[in-house]
Amino acid sequence: MSVWTRLFSAVKGGVNEAAEAVADSQALRILDQEIRESEIELRRSEESLTTIIAKQKLAKRKMDDFDASVVEHESYASQALEKGDENLALEIAEKIADLESQRETEKEFLNQFESSSINLRKSIKDAKISLRRMQQQVDTVKATASVQKAQTAVSSRHLGANSKMKTAAESLERIKSKQQERQAELEAANELAADETGDDLGAKLKAAGIVGSTSKEDILARIRAKKG
Repeated sequence: MSVWTRLFSAVKGGVNEAAEAVADSQALRILDQEIRESEIELRRSEESLTTIIAKQKLAKRKMDDFDASVVEHESYASQALEKGDENLALEIAEKIADLESQRETEKEFLNQFESSSINLRKSIKDAKISLRRMQQQVDTVKATASVQKAQTAVSSRHLGANSKMKTAAESLERIKSKQQERQAELEAANELAADETGDDLGAKLKAAGIVGSTSKEDILARIRAKKG
């Protein structure tokens, strides 16, 4: 594989990774938006369920009222028959038939409301479970992305720190080397100065054992020799 081919592949790979990162980020934003919209729809569904349950209760109450009214008018019809008022009893019976018809109609409404509320409750429950599962997955993906981003940053800083430490160590060695060179220059300058004053010759003679300092024993020996 040529250098240009490898370079092209590397650039292409970097572009693909960048495109995928943008697509992934866009996908997460879309999911967040979908979740928010789903939550709004769920709230609307719950409001609808509340309305249906309210109508269900109202239909049940009307049915109970019709039942009570039928029982009441049956009592009236019985009393009319006891008094021998056949026409009144028939009129009451007609009223009872009308009440029972209305009750059956209201019962149909009640059954529909009950069926709708049961189905809607289940749908809302299932939707909430799915939405919660999706939210958990999105949160997990986001958390994982944040952790990996932090790890990448730490890793990059660590590599940067190592590079800086290496540079600092190299600088330290250069400083030490320069200091050693300077010290050698100072020592050489001192030696040159000693040569010029002659002090260095005395130091060299003493070091060679040719001359030395006069001791007190030497002084006493010289004095005795003069007296003798």
